[in-house]
Amino acid sequence: MIGKLTGKVDTLEESWAILDVGGVGYQLSCSARTLRGMGQVGDTTRVFVETFIRDDRIVLYGFSDQAERDCFRILMTVQGVGARVALAILSVLTPNELTQAVIAQDKAAVSRANGVGAKVAQRVVTELKDRMGDIGLGPGASLQPSTGTGAIDAGPDADAVSGLVNLGYGRSEAFGAVITARKLLGAGADVGALITAGLKELSR
Repeated sequence: MIGKLTGKVDTLEESWAILDVGGVGYQLSCSARTLRGMGQVGDTTRVFVETFIRDDRIVLYGFSDQAERDCFRILMTVQGVGARVALAILSVLTPNELTQAVIAQDKAAVSRANGVGAKVAQRVVTELKDRMGDIGLGPGASLQPSTGTGAIDAGPDADAVSGLVNLGYGRSEAFGAVITARKLLGAGADVGALITAGLKELSR
């Protein structure tokens, strides 16, 4: 089983690349984000790999980091999501953004992916709600509210999220910004303070 490859970029196409490792070319299907991160033909790069063994061939999928590969694996467990759809979602959402979208139940963010309709997007955020954990957030980071419920309860936090959404931000963006603002400001922060701090976070 191939877990990781390091080599020179031999070919870059819209949805796949060939990586030359010691004279052997490995064709990898990748998200647009991973392909952009590979640089140019001739550059040395590293990719994490997921191997699928089909009836008549071996298919390799390449990822920029372990978090993206973990998200791919989890997405593949959702009904109606195959490898192509999973890569399409990861082409428009980083692991952190996907985690935010799932926790915030933001199907609109997921449906931005090419070929992902409202029904599939709804299944993604619904089926993965209790399974995403803190993939892609880095050591010690979390998008979970202090209540540990996986969703913001009614009150200042929910009002702040609604306020940011009304200003034109996506629900998952607003959710992440309010969680960060709450951590910075503490339990006593009111709606206005949370919105102000959230806007500052979103402007970075």
